[in-house]
Amino acid sequence: MPELVIDSPVGPLCLTEEGGEITRLTWSRGASDTSEPTDLLQDAAEQLAAYFDKRLQVFDLPMRVHGSAFQRAVCAAMSAVPLGHTTTYGDIARDVGGSAQSVGTACGANPIPILIPCHRVLGANGLGGFSGQGGVETKVQLLRHEGAAGLLI
Repeated sequence: MPELVIDSPVGPLCLTEEGGEITRLTWSRGASDTSEPTDLLQDAAEQLAAYFDKRLQVFDLPMRVHGSAFQRAVCAAMSAVPLGHTTTYGDIARDVGGSAQSVGTACGANPIPILIPCHRVLGANGLGGFSGQGGVETKVQLLRHEGAAGLLI
């Protein structure tokens, strides 16, 4: 599978493409594949750079979430949360069915963080967790970057 590593304010990010869709974003240097990046990976890198430069608010990339129907529904609900806003695990649970805990588990298993903004989902009484490198500190950094950190100050 083609991969592309980019540097970002939250560390190195490795994008993975499979069958013409982004399927993974991880905090890593990726595999040793040094092949030329695909057009889609280049586009994803450019969109991430524009996001971190505050020139992009909505990602427009083909993405596929491998997982259960519930996992895909939670990812779709997270994708609907606009930049600068947040929601809660409980709100998503009411929208897609299931419990706040099962939504939290699905958020933690999000294979494409940032592009699918799991960092915009909070607990009822706190930040909740974050599976990306740096944990909750990275979640706070992303929320501040997006201007959704008023609740954190």
